[in-house]
Amino acid sequence: MALRDRLRDDAQAMADDLVDLRRRLHQHPEIGLELPRTQQTVLEALDGLDLEISTGESLTSVTAVLRGDRGDGAGPAVLLRGDMDGLPVQEQTGLDFASQVDGAMHACGHDLHTAMLVGAARLLCAHRAELEGDVVFMFQPGEEGWDGAGRMLEEGVLDAAGRRVSSAYGMHVFSGQIPRGVFTTRPGSLMAASDGLHVTVRGAGGHGSTPYLAKDPITVAAEIVTSLQTLVTRRFDVFDPVVVTVGAFHAGTRRNVIPDEARLEATVRSFSAEAREKIRTTAPELCRQVAAAHGLTAEADYFDEYPLTVNDADHAEFAAGVAREVFGEERFQPLANPHAGAEDFSRVLEAVPGCYVFLGAHPGDDADVPGNHSPRAVFVDDVMPDGVLLHAELAIRALERDAAASGATEQREGA
Repeated sequence: MALRDRLRDDAQAMADDLVDLRRRLHQHPEIGLELPRTQQTVLEALDGLDLEISTGESLTSVTAVLRGDRGDGAGPAVLLRGDMDGLPVQEQTGLDFASQVDGAMHACGHDLHTAMLVGAARLLCAHRAELEGDVVFMFQPGEEGWDGAGRMLEEGVLDAAGRRVSSAYGMHVFSGQIPRGVFTTRPGSLMAASDGLHVTVRGAGGHGSTPYLAKDPITVAAEIVTSLQTLVTRRFDVFDPVVVTVGAFHAGTRRNVIPDEARLEATVRSFSAEAREKIRTTAPELCRQVAAAHGLTAEADYFDEYPLTVNDADHAEFAAGVAREVFGEERFQPLANPHAGAEDFSRVLEAVPGCYVFLGAHPGDDADVPGNHSPRAVFVDDVMPDGVLLHAELAIRALERDAAASGATEQREGA
């Protein structure tokens, strides 16, 4: 039986175990960098596999290294990543395996990511004889705003095999937008950079009946909200867009009291380094100038968060080709435009070439299903064996390709 068929059969054979693991993770989500129960569940799921396992120092990460039989410890190494954390969302799905933790939910599919990476570890361990090098499995906490990837990079995950990985791959499921079972990606910018803007407008409080005797920060802050929307449509190229969304606005205590200050917080998304640099300076300056125009002051602080998630063009083409070959043309659809969400896997792809792939885990035919981060987001289990299979195929083929490229380089240098 051909290797591809054996991999497919073995991936399908673990379907029930994947469902069980995913649902146990889903029932007990943990948030942030400290996921002790999730970490223990992963360690138990990897128990018995011939892996070199280490855990994080500043976060409850798990790093597992698989030594391929053909690599002899000197071949290339490839990284596969799965994030493990949940969100501070109260689940409203009604599933029989819904979250048992009040105020926490796997609303972004990280339970599937974790289960699929465990499955990939099991599958590749069973076929280690086919590996031209080593595989690093990166089980990461704290993707949802905690920069867990950055922490793991600081702790050396990219060099866990004893040398820098030559390429890296990750996968993210979607409960909507992408058809069920379909893989998609694109070269270049895949996901937006995400930053924060915090603004405090300072005025002078007074009685609501005599606003002319006060300096009202609420009206100025409201104007800033509107002006930020005008900024992105009038100062930025429509084909290199920026998104500014004010998600928090706080001011006042009573309807007839003008407060001393008003505060707002915005998320800022950009799709190029140039646009990101421009909004970093123009948005705070706009806030300060709007306030000054009304005789008030504004403190505007811009916070860099996650950089652009950028797929290496060659690795994106490679991943797309593997998905097409393994699953058929209809199961891969090129992604036309970048996604406005942000990812700390961007840290990995800044350091080494690689590709991030999306997988549709759409629960039905209704296009109006709740998306990721919704308290009603639902992800189907049956896409997981195929996610495991693509992880494994990417690792095997990337190691073959990187080993061949390294051999050609050595021959040229020897000549």
